[in-house]
Amino acid sequence: MIELKEICFDNFWNVIELDVYGNQKDFVASNAISIAQSYVQPEYSPEAIYIDNQLVGFTMTGIDRDDHEYWIARLMIDKQFQGHGYGRQALEHIINKIKKDTSKHCIYLGVEPENHIAVKLYQDYGFECTGQICGHEQIMILKY
Repeated sequence: MIELKEICFDNFWNVIELDVYGNQKDFVASNAISIAQSYVQPEYSPEAIYIDNQLVGFTMTGIDRDDHEYWIARLMIDKQFQGHGYGRQALEHIINKIKKDTSKHCIYLGVEPENHIAVKLYQDYGFECTGQICGHEQIMILKY
C-alpha cells in the first residue's frame, strides 16, 4: 500500500539519502535542495513515498504562488526501487489526492525532455505538453 508521509526528524536523513542513477541526476533536484526550497516556498509540501512501510521515494506538491494552480514539483524513486511500478503508483496517488480539491481543474509539472521514461509516464496519465519551457524543462498539464 502506498502512503505519503511528512518529512520529519525520524525520516529526514533517510529521505536525504535517496538517490537516482548517475544518468538521471540532471533530471531532478536533490531531495535536500527540495526540502530547503519548501522552507522558503511553504506553499510546497515535501513528502516521503512509502510502499508497504518501505521508504522508496520523494515528492513535493503544492499550489504555486504565481499561477495559483497545483504543481507536482518533484517526483523521484530511489534507484534501488526503480522498475517496480512505484513511480506509477505514486503518481496515481498524488493525482487522486490533488483531485479531491474540486476548486481546481488542472495539475502542472515540469520535466526534462530527455527524461523519456518520465515523459511517457506522465503522458500515460493524460498529461500533455503545453509548449512552454521553464529553464530546461517542458511544462505538462493534466486537465480534469
